[in-house]
Amino acid sequence: MNEFLNTLLDLWNESGLRNLSWTHAVMILISFVFIYLAIKKGFEPLLLLPIAFGMLLTNLPGSGMYNPDLFDISSGKSLDFGRILHEGGLLDLLYLGVKLQIYPPLIFLGIGCMTDFGPLIANPKSFLLGAAAQAGIFITFIGAALFGFTPQEAGAISIIGGADGPTAIFVSSKLLGSGSFNIDTGTIALAAYTYMALVPIIQPPVMKLLTTKKERGVVMAQLREVSKTEKIIFPIAVTIIIALLIPSATPLVGMLMLGNLFKESGVVDRLAKTAQNELMNIVTIFLGISVGATTTADKIINVKFLQVIVLGVVAFGIGTATGVLFGKLMYVVTKGKVNPLIGSAGVSAVPMAARVSQKVGAQENPSNFLLMHAMGPNVAGVIGSAVAAGVLLSIVPH
Repeated sequence: MNEFLNTLLDLWNESGLRNLSWTHAVMILISFVFIYLAIKKGFEPLLLLPIAFGMLLTNLPGSGMYNPDLFDISSGKSLDFGRILHEGGLLDLLYLGVKLQIYPPLIFLGIGCMTDFGPLIANPKSFLLGAAAQAGIFITFIGAALFGFTPQEAGAISIIGGADGPTAIFVSSKLLGSGSFNIDTGTIALAAYTYMALVPIIQPPVMKLLTTKKERGVVMAQLREVSKTEKIIFPIAVTIIIALLIPSATPLVGMLMLGNLFKESGVVDRLAKTAQNELMNIVTIFLGISVGATTTADKIINVKFLQVIVLGVVAFGIGTATGVLFGKLMYVVTKGKVNPLIGSAGVSAVPMAARVSQKVGAQENPSNFLLMHAMGPNVAGVIGSAVAAGVLLSIVPH
């Protein structure tokens, strides 16, 4: 009888219930909220759902799927890959793809296969709108430094303003990859994907505040047709130019353009379909669940995380505003031929930001069709956020 009771006692002591703390319970509840938002509200479900479930798994005590101590590189330590491979749980192994910056470039490869750069090629001025929308990144970098964050933390936080999840993960994993910081990649990814999901809510008020009814109703001329030759030359030219000017941006831009070349060449359909479907889906699962696993209570339930959330929305709001304001400038210069609303699509939330431009414009003029015009700045924003990431990695020590 005593042996039986001792066995039950041992089971109890080793159970997750015995080790469940209030912080675990709070994090589990937060994961439920994100699962609800992904399933019920459709907020970026392809990544928010695996991130939320990864958060759930890592906060179930005793599961052993993710062990933060294996990735502790404070006090001059370096990653012990042998120890991770032998002692790590499933999520530890998957998280290596984040730490080694493998997943984000592969995501960009898939995005490139799905992206049509035609609107950008047809209207090269869209590059300026995409560049203007990145101002939120650099303004927020300064703001984060004033909040007391280190240069590495400020760089990781500011990239949220690009509204590009893979880029945010790539930059944060690089900048926060050595030393002891108050935030980590999981914190940044959670904030980035939350704001990407909230694009239709955050952007319209800013767009309407900065434009007049007349400006919002501008009907733009139809874009010219882009030849296949132009579409093939474009990804090659962009890769060479950006790689020579900002080498740090090459992993993201290079893979983005390789995917686009797969698509536009027309000779590697199997590779293009694999990159945008099977490979993209597999990497998305691995990326989401492993990033979600890093969202432990000590990183989320603190003041620093609240500051990240505030700075993230500031970065996103400023990026939207600077895109619209540059659109207004183009409206003046072209004597009313450019609708300023397309400037808001300069943030890198493809194609959601372009759809928001279309929706707000259609509210003023139901016959107006801005979607293809907004896709130019939108895809320029993808390139712009990758370039901004390269700039941050070049100026911030890591």
